[in-house]
Amino acid sequence: MPELRKDPIIGRWIIISTERGKRPTDFIVEKSEGRGGFCPLCPGNENTTPPEVLSYSSSDGHQSNKPGWDLRVVPNKYPALVIEGNLNKEGDGLYDRMNGIGAHEVIIETPDHNETFTSLPPERMIKVFLAYRDRLQDLAQDPRFRYVMVFKNFGAAAGASLEHSHSQLIALPIVPRMISSELDGSFSYYKYKERCIFCDIIRQEMNQNQRVVAQNDLFIAIVPYAPRSPFEMWVLPKHHASSYLAMDDDHFKALTAIFSECMRRLNACIPDVPYNFVLHGAPLRSQPLEHYHWHFEIMPKLTMIAGFEWGSGFYINPIPPEEAAQFLKEAAI
Repeated sequence: MPELRKDPIIGRWIIISTERGKRPTDFIVEKSEGRGGFCPLCPGNENTTPPEVLSYSSSDGHQSNKPGWDLRVVPNKYPALVIEGNLNKEGDGLYDRMNGIGAHEVIIETPDHNETFTSLPPERMIKVFLAYRDRLQDLAQDPRFRYVMVFKNFGAAAGASLEHSHSQLIALPIVPRMISSELDGSFSYYKYKERCIFCDIIRQEMNQNQRVVAQNDLFIAIVPYAPRSPFEMWVLPKHHASSYLAMDDDHFKALTAIFSECMRRLNACIPDVPYNFVLHGAPLRSQPLEHYHWHFEIMPKLTMIAGFEWGSGFYINPIPPEEAAQFLKEAAI
């Protein structure tokens, strides 16, 4: 029989449609035909992007905006928001508006056009997570910005417009509704129980061991109790921290190890599956929050959002999270 499950943090309801139960091999993934041709993100084409704001290179004496980089961050050539100007907040009757001020950047994760995020070796993947930290620290200095959303789209079905492996960030003058809902929900739980709900989730998942995909000394990866998508995963630090910027070198190494394992397990279950991942953390310049816990959410693109989902706010997931976690844990990597 189908189940209705409630996300304990924001109260979102999910339908686990067991009547439509599926195995990983039942999902049809549309293969990318490959666009070929000119790629502005490849080495040698640095002059076709805006000047870089960050780059890492393993070679001494590397020149900015020249080949020889391992990772490069550039402003998006077609930004959703622009960095120049003032917010100019104003009312329009009962409506509110402001100028579209923000920052939109592209993190070019590798110089190799054919390499994917999943196939990056740990010594290269860690640079991606370090780049997120460095850009968050820099953008936090701008008082106009209240939040930076870090995300990755892989595959055309997940919104990727370029094949070359990259992720993005958008700095915003407001806190997104999803993050506000998490902050509000976790604060309500904290007021009632004086504990972080994410920490309680981690403890329960470790005790039950039904939805744990992987773990190490510092991080755990789970399929959440009420997942929106088949094979959705969350990666969380085991020890409480509300900000991604609180990590030290050991945490970055451990995060890279578990994230790499999760992506390889997902790819082993459903090769080349389109996906999104998003970093959820405390707003910029926040003091440490006892009630909130930063984390990554990994969302494979395997189901469609249609009329019922848009109208109700519910998601329909054809595979129970316990089964998804078992498939992921047993995947040969």
